[in-house]
Amino acid sequence: MTDLIRQSPSQQHQVLARQRHWWRWAAAIAATILVLGVAGVFVALKIFIGPTPAPLALPPLSSGGAGTSSSSIDGTWMVGSGSLAGYRAGEDFLWQHSSVVGRTSGVTGTVVIANTQVSSASFRVDLTTVTANGKTQPQFAGILDTKSYPAATFTLTAPIVASTVPTINKAFTATATGLLAMHGVTRPVTFELTARYSGSVLEEAGSIPVVFSNWNIKGPGWPLQSHGVVEFLLVMHR
Repeated sequence: MTDLIRQSPSQQHQVLARQRHWWRWAAAIAATILVLGVAGVFVALKIFIGPTPAPLALPPLSSGGAGTSSSSIDGTWMVGSGSLAGYRAGEDFLWQHSSVVGRTSGVTGTVVIANTQVSSASFRVDLTTVTANGKTQPQFAGILDTKSYPAATFTLTAPIVASTVPTINKAFTATATGLLAMHGVTRPVTFELTARYSGSVLEEAGSIPVVFSNWNIKGPGWPLQSHGVVEFLLVMHR
């Protein structure tokens, strides 16, 4: 400090400028190390967790599982074994983009079809059984408050009309409109689904876009996106 006082104003200015420059470089280096460290942890966690499951879709058609016991799709169908539901939300961190995915087989419900149109449908998903890569997720349970709201439900509010007349073992598309209830909030939704009828089995798969704030869901924030989808694969029998 004494040396700085003895220096001329121009010399003092040069010293102070070098000090400020040094601190900027030190701060930049520290920030870079921090970002790289966090990024390394992020990548390591992704490697540890494993690959992200693909979106739920109709499984490959199996000749062994395709029945021909009835030529009519009309009737009451019950959700059975093989059905899955869950969520998918995107994560963005620096150059990394991935998805957080949870799944459960705790799905129940019925579909009533008359004159090849779905006249009524209702489904329930047990959110307390949702897992990610086979492990329970306390953070998910906390975000959705599954202790107070253990289930998500969907109720059809308008008939579903297929884009084409259902043909055995041939997939077709349709649009569904109904009420999605979760986290104590019920809101209307419209989404596309793909279905396939094999005579004794009716399969449906699709996803419902969800903006978390619309259901009063407060996520953990960045790097998790503010929206996601509810995915489902329904395997139904009469």
